[in-house]
Amino acid sequence: MLKSMGVAKQAVHADVGDEIDVSVAVGVPAERSAARKVLPIVEGVVLVAALLAPLVLQDYLTVFTTRVIILALFALSFDLVWGYAGIMSFGQALFFGSAGYGVALLARDLDITNIFLVLPAGTLIGLTFALLLGGFLLLGRHPSSVIFVSLGTLTGSYAADRLARGWYYLGGQNGIPSIAPMSLGGYEFSEGPAFYYLVLGILVVVYLLCRFLVRSQFGLALAGLRENEQRIAFFGYKAQHLKAIIFAIGGAIAGLAGSLYAFHEGFVWPNMVGVVVSTQVVLYVLFGGSGTLIGAVIGTVIVEGVSFWLSDNYRDIWPIILGLLLLLVILFRPLGLISFVLGERERVGSFGAKIKEKRNAP
Repeated sequence: MLKSMGVAKQAVHADVGDEIDVSVAVGVPAERSAARKVLPIVEGVVLVAALLAPLVLQDYLTVFTTRVIILALFALSFDLVWGYAGIMSFGQALFFGSAGYGVALLARDLDITNIFLVLPAGTLIGLTFALLLGGFLLLGRHPSSVIFVSLGTLTGSYAADRLARGWYYLGGQNGIPSIAPMSLGGYEFSEGPAFYYLVLGILVVVYLLCRFLVRSQFGLALAGLRENEQRIAFFGYKAQHLKAIIFAIGGAIAGLAGSLYAFHEGFVWPNMVGVVVSTQVVLYVLFGGSGTLIGAVIGTVIVEGVSFWLSDNYRDIWPIILGLLLLLVILFRPLGLISFVLGERERVGSFGAKIKEKRNAP
């Protein structure tokens, strides 16, 4: 036991330049350490498919796919929070929708639609709300339980929904319609390939930043936090502080997604901050596979794509069919669809070179 704890401590406190296998720290068997890396292949296939999609899709499907990519960015924010820090946030839509309302008010009241102003503003709104809510739920005198944080975020999302529905300035039940298009100089981004590739480019950049984050020294601590929080706390890490930081980052990404969604759809409404959308993003990540980043993207694409096809062909019973499909995945593939191609060993991740065993050592 002392030996295993010593190895774990070496893994957690390793320098960024060291090549450490975090699975040693969290107890994942090392037999599959030489397995072929599947994750980069999956990421490459998804990227190539996304780049080619507008070339083969009809115009209305390009618009639909743009919406799906924005939702995938939203799902990415939740995967950081839940998949890497173990925070079950049932209020992720609070950051998504509040940013949407914020940029809608900028466009309506101040006539501000410049992309270099509205997207940073939406990101900042999401970050601010996440800092406020995360500070209240996670940075108390005593560590917060999973149930407390889940119910706290759920309450925040529900309260925001009721506030938006009852506030005349925000449009009440009708929301804020007819938002002016997002602009860059004299060019306006309307629905179509231009908006699609803009959103795809933002998703790729955010994805790469998230990948760098979770493979950094901070990500090493997060991986240990996800797999064994008590051990990480034993080594002196402030687990709640780590959770608050990643919670705030997730809120910022959700705010960015909400800003894009508001301009793409052309209106915002109370559901954007409510419990339904918060639950929806949980299903995306749960279906695709948490703690992998790419699983959140794949889950969003599949759930939205299947929903679109079912609603078009089975209008009366499509929610029931979709619910049964989600239930089957949860029952038989609890790690999500990504687990069909991605093993637990690679999901936990390697950080630099592996610690080589000295089998002949005394």
